[in-house]
Amino acid sequence: MTSLPEESAAELPTVAPRLRDLRRHSGLTLESAAQRAGLSPAHLSRLETGRRQPSLPMLLALARTYGSTVSDLLGEVPAEQDPIVRADRMEASPAGGWTYWRAGGSGRAMQALRVHVPLAGVQDDLVRVHPGEEWLYVLSGRLRLALGEAVHELATGDAAHFDSMTPHRIAAASPGGADLLFLHTLLQSGTSGLCLGDRGHRVIGRTDPT
Repeated sequence: MTSLPEESAAELPTVAPRLRDLRRHSGLTLESAAQRAGLSPAHLSRLETGRRQPSLPMLLALARTYGSTVSDLLGEVPAEQDPIVRADRMEASPAGGWTYWRAGGSGRAMQALRVHVPLAGVQDDLVRVHPGEEWLYVLSGRLRLALGEAVHELATGDAAHFDSMTPHRIAAASPGGADLLFLHTLLQSGTSGLCLGDRGHRVIGRTDPT
């Protein structure tokens, strides 16, 4: 595995203590963190003590393990985010048969999306359970929302706000599908990974908004 270039390694004096602090903050032992990241405990120990410099793939794996980002591992200060998201800057991102448009800033505690849910989509039977809260508002069409054992049909203008630890399923209930605004309180969620999972299986994770 290729290590970071020497000029990059020279700029990483805080990586070792950051790796150790993030692991401890996550409540993981050296052995459990190494297993999740696909490393040996000895290798992770050397990274945490500065005896080895991490490669970029290692940084990516450790960032995922600790629910963080590579920028955070490197101690980078993010640039000030523009609070305005223009309509012409919202690019469609298909994932799992649905289509998403990011309607808010990335890397925040709340993520805002515009979503199109097609009729008879591949995610209709996907049950989701994950930490956080969700709020959705139906812009057009009709939506079928299952919360636990209860099934609700939402029309245009209806909204729902619920604890996402409640097992839930979402499906369109109108021929043209349904369009909705969607808010969730999960950090580090990329549009491409929002609603992926095997049909009919429960998805438990931080990157799943619905």
